Amino acid sequence: MIKRKHLAAFIGALMCGTAAWADDVTIAVAGPLTGPLAAIGDQFRQGAQAAADAINAKGGVLGRQIKLQFEDDQCDPKQAVSVANRISAASIKFVDGHACSGSSIPASEVYAENGVLMMSPASSNPVLTDAAAEKGWPTIMRLYTRDDAQGAFIGPWMAKQYAGKNVAILHDKTAYGQGVADAVKASMNGAGLNEVMYEGINAGEKDFSALVSKLKEAKVDVIYFGGYHPEAGLILRQSADTGYKFQLIMPDSIASPEFWQVAGPAGEGTLFAFPSDPQSKPEAKEAVEKIKAGGFKPEGFTLFSYAVIQAFAQGIEKAGTDDPAKVAEVLKNGEAVSTVVGDVAFDEKGDLKNAKYDINRWSNGAYAPIQQ
Repeated sequence: MIKRKHLAAFIGALMCGTAAWADDVTIAVAGPLTGPLAAIGDQFRQGAQAAADAINAKGGVLGRQIKLQFEDDQCDPKQAVSVANRISAASIKFVDGHACSGSSIPASEVYAENGVLMMSPASSNPVLTDAAAEKGWPTIMRLYTRDDAQGAFIGPWMAKQYAGKNVAILHDKTAYGQGVADAVKASMNGAGLNEVMYEGINAGEKDFSALVSKLKEAKVDVIYFGGYHPEAGLILRQSADTGYKFQLIMPDSIASPEFWQVAGPAGEGTLFAFPSDPQSKPEAKEAVEKIKAGGFKPEGFTLFSYAVIQAFAQGIEKAGTDDPAKVAEVLKNGEAVSTVVGDVAFDEKGDLKNAKYDINRWSNGAYAPIQQ
């Protein structure tokens, strides 16, 4: 029995504990909400909000509601570190982000030092989780595929498809662009096809006339470009203006209507690799319908961002706590969690297991998988 003199203190402590438990679960969503890659940030925002709304409508997580805080890193490494410091200082325990590998990698160090669980729905450079594993950072994960897996998929396909053709490998010198280009180069070379040109461009560049002339002179038939839609679209348009045509192959970064807005008809036939279409999965049907009803098409990284929120919620439920380290531990035990992109499981590094890809083709302003 509690003595009278301790009763008030006990009730006060109980009420404080109940109030703390009743607080929202805050998740930061970090990505390029402004700038040239804002389309990706909008996908993050739409996916995360739809997931939070759906989970909250069913009672939330352990009786608590999910609250989102949106942060803009503009896919800039310095800005990403500032965002990570701000999130950590606010004692937010979970981050759905970042997008660009060049932002995720430096931000991950801040999160690791502060015990924040970061899960990227888009960053594919292997360094993100490899470095975390080497340094013993348990709270750095990704719900997306790795560049080396994407390279292992598309490189041998290119070697077979374009045997005897002049292939160029281009990249934008970023952690993402160069990382995926190098992965594709290595696997393509390993499958017996060597490039006739390997070159980097500067992200944000507008005039590619010198590059176009160099490609024409080398009689390049096929270009693999590790980079983003603004530069890809301009290269295509400026090449088309000179009457020069080639087959462009890209990584997952151009799964956005922004690509066609930049490239226009010059983008016709552009190919890109992307994880097997999440919009077509039965698990995504309800979410896709609701997002579309709100006037947004859930392409690109939308459903991966949605899935990150789901993974956090299920991890918290399974761990019985919102302690980031414990949530990461239960998510990395190999047991699958149910998401809109299917049942997903993580390895000990925090990477997705068993990633699968489609090759997609842009045509008349839309894209769809092709038969391989």
